[in-house]
Amino acid sequence: MKQSEATSLAARKRGKWGYIWPMWTSLLLHLLAILLFTTGFLLTRTELPYHSHCSDVSHSPCFSSNNNGSCWTKPATNRLLIIVLDALRFDFVAPSTFFAESKPWMDKLRVLKNAASTRPLSARIFKAIADPPTTSLQRLKGLTTGGLPTFVDVGNSFGAPAIVEDNFINQLVQNGKKVVMMGDDTWTQLFPHHFERSYPYPSFNVKDLHTVDNGCIEHLLPSLYEEDWDVLIAHFLGVDHAGHIFGVDSTPMIEKLEQYNTILERVIEVLENQSGPGSSHENTMLVVMGDHGQTLNGDHGGGSAEEVETAIFAMSFKKPLSSVPSEFDSCSCQLDLDGKNVCISTMQQLDFAVTVSALLGIPFPYGSIGHINPELYALGADSWNSDASQKLSESDIWMQNYANALCINSWQVKRYVDAYSTSSAVGFSHDDLSRIASVYAQVENHWSHSTKKLLLDRQNDSDTLVPALKRQIDAYFKFLTTVSELARSKWTEFDLNMMGTGIGIMLVSLIFQVFTILRANKKHGVMFSSSGDSCIITGSIFTIFLLGIRACSFLSNSYILEEGKVANFLLSTSGIVTLRQSVIQGKLLKESIGFLILSTLCRFAIEVGLSKQAATSAFMKDYTSWIINIASGLPVWDYAAEVIPMVVLILLAAWLYKATSGSLFDWPWKYVILGTILSYMLIIVHWITDSDRFGGTLMSQNIGRTYIPRIIYAIALGQLLLLTFGQLFKNSSLDCKTILVAKTMAILSAWSSTVILLSGKQGPMVAFASIVGGVHLMVSAMVLHL
Repeated sequence: MKQSEATSLAARKRGKWGYIWPMWTSLLLHLLAILLFTTGFLLTRTELPYHSHCSDVSHSPCFSSNNNGSCWTKPATNRLLIIVLDALRFDFVAPSTFFAESKPWMDKLRVLKNAASTRPLSARIFKAIADPPTTSLQRLKGLTTGGLPTFVDVGNSFGAPAIVEDNFINQLVQNGKKVVMMGDDTWTQLFPHHFERSYPYPSFNVKDLHTVDNGCIEHLLPSLYEEDWDVLIAHFLGVDHAGHIFGVDSTPMIEKLEQYNTILERVIEVLENQSGPGSSHENTMLVVMGDHGQTLNGDHGGGSAEEVETAIFAMSFKKPLSSVPSEFDSCSCQLDLDGKNVCISTMQQLDFAVTVSALLGIPFPYGSIGHINPELYALGADSWNSDASQKLSESDIWMQNYANALCINSWQVKRYVDAYSTSSAVGFSHDDLSRIASVYAQVENHWSHSTKKLLLDRQNDSDTLVPALKRQIDAYFKFLTTVSELARSKWTEFDLNMMGTGIGIMLVSLIFQVFTILRANKKHGVMFSSSGDSCIITGSIFTIFLLGIRACSFLSNSYILEEGKVANFLLSTSGIVTLRQSVIQGKLLKESIGFLILSTLCRFAIEVGLSKQAATSAFMKDYTSWIINIASGLPVWDYAAEVIPMVVLILLAAWLYKATSGSLFDWPWKYVILGTILSYMLIIVHWITDSDRFGGTLMSQNIGRTYIPRIIYAIALGQLLLLTFGQLFKNSSLDCKTILVAKTMAILSAWSSTVILLSGKQGPMVAFASIVGGVHLMVSAMVLHL
C-alpha cells in the first residue's frame, strides 16, 4: 500500500515537472531573445565625468594661447547669438532652386537667403547633418557636448535630466562667460545652474504654437541692447509644434516661417546697426540653426534624410576673410528665383560644439569627437591679422591658426578615446584602438618634426609654409574622420545580427510553446472533434494569419502612424463578416449596417487625422466636405463642435461611474476607474481654458494649458502603478472570468484619459464609437451563434 502511494506521489511530481519545465524553458528563451535584441537595438555609451581646463593644453604638442583672456585657441568672436528654430528642415532655409520641385513651404525665410547671397564671405548657409536619434533632448545634448548621444546613455547620474558630461555651456560658465537663455525649458533642465538670466517656457503642450515663441520675441530684441551676456540662446518651438499637429504642408506652418522671417529681419537689423567700431556688436556672430529636421507629417526621431537634414546659418558682422582656400570649401552654388547666386556648404552637427568653442577661445568639451569646420571657423578670421607676420597673406594666417586649432582638436579627441576605453566597459576594441593610435602617431610625428618647426621659423614664406600646412590639415582630417566613423559604428548603428538572432530565438520560443500546448492537450485527451470546435480553430488561425499579413505590410519607420489603418481594416472586416451572418440568419440586420456606417466614418476620421491635414491645408481645400460648408454658414456649428465632445466625455464618465457601483468592481479597480472619471473632468476644464470662446472663465490659460495635462499624465501613471502593485494586496473571491472583465475594463480606462487628451476633441467621439462597436460585436456574436 505504501509502495503504491509512493509510486503515485512520484508520478504526480513527474507530471507536475512535465508542466513546469516547458514554462521555464519558454521564459528563459524569451529573456534571452529580449536581451539579444535590446543589446543590438538599445546602443549604450558611458558618460565620463571629466572636464577640460585651460591648463590641459600645455600637455599637448600644439601652440597654446593662454594670454589676453584666451585659452586653447585665439578667440575669433567676442559675443555669440544662437537662435534655435526647433525642427528646422533644410528646405525651409535653402532656396527652392536647389530642389527638383518647389513646395509651398520653401523660400519663406528670405532674409537668410538674401544675406547669404549679398554677403557671401561673411554669411553662409550650411546643410547640417544630425546623428540619430533625432529627438530634441538628444540633439541638444549632441550639439553642446560634441558627442553622439544614444537611446540609452549610461552615466553617473542615470535618469537625471541634467547633463553630467562636459559641454559647451559648462565651458562658457567655467571660463567666466555669461549666458542668457530664453524659450524651450529643456535648456534649464539640462543646464539648471548655468544661466545668468533665463526665461524658460513649457514645451510640454505640442498643441500650443505660440507661448514659447511669444516669450522668445518678448525678451530677444530687448536683450540685444543689453551688455550682460556673452552668449545668448533663443529656442523657438512653433515650427516643431506646427509640424506635429498640422504637418509641413499646412497654413500654420507657413505662417510660422513667415513670422520667423520677420523676427530675423529685425534681429539682423539691430546687430548691423550696433556693429560699428566700439559698438556692442562689433565682434558678434549670429547663428540660426535647427536641432533636427522633420518628415512631411511633422514627425522626427529616426534617421531618414528628412529627419537628419537641418540647416545652420552663420553670419559675422565684421570684415570677412577674402576667401577660404578652395581645398577646404565644400559649397555648391545656384541661382535663386531672383537670379542671385546662393552658396550652401555641408557640415556635421557633431562639429558644432568644437567649432564654436574654438571661435570663442574656450576649452573644447572633454567628450567632443567632432572637428573644427573650416568654413564656419573662417568667419572670424579678421581678428587675427594684427598678430601675423607681414610676409603672410590673411588666408595664410588663417590657415596657420586653423592648423594649430586642429592640432589641439586632434589631441583632445585622442585623450578622450584613451580615457573612454579605460573607463568604460563598452569601449573600443583592441583593433580599433590600435588603428586610432597608429593614425594619430603619424599625425603627431609630422607636426612635431616638420610643421611646427616651420611655424616657429618666422623667415619662411608662403611657398614653403602653405603646402606643409595643407598636408598637416589633411592628416588631421584623416585622424578625426577615423575616430568619428568608429564612434558612429559603436553608438549610432544598430547591430542587425544581434537583433536578428534575438527575433529568431523569440520565434523558436513561440513554436516551442505551441508544441507544448498541443502535447498537454493530447496527454489529457483534449481533442477538437466537433465541427463547431473545428470552425473555431479554423477561424482563429485565419484571423491570426490576416492580422499578421496586414501588420507586416506596415513594418517601416512609419508603422506607428499606420496602426490606425490596421485597426480600422480589422474593424471593417469584422463588420462585413457580421453583416454576412446577419443576412444568412435574418437577425440584427439594421445593427450590422449601422456598424458598417460607423466604421466608415471612423475610417474617414482616421485618414484625415493621420495625414495631419486640418482645414487650413491643401487637402481640405481640394476636398472640401459638407461639414465645412455647414460650419461656414452656421455659427452655431462652431459652438456645437466644442460642446459635443465635452458632452460625450461626460456621458462616458457617467457610464464608468455606473459600472463601478456594482459588486463587480472593488479594490483596486474601482479606484482606478474613479481616477479616470477625475481625469475626464480635468480634460473638460483643459478644453474650456484652451478655448477662445470660454477661455479665462475658470482659471488662467497658463494653468489650464500647462499644468492640467501634467496632472492627467500623473494620474494615469498612478493608475498603472495601482493596477500593478494592487494585486499583491488583494484576495478576490470572484471567478476568473469576472476578474478578467474587471481588469480589462480598468486597464482600458486607465490609459483612455491620456489617449483622449492627446487625440484632442475627436478623442471622446472615437472612444464612444469604439465602445458602441465593441458592444455590437459582442451582442452579434452571442445572438448569431444561438
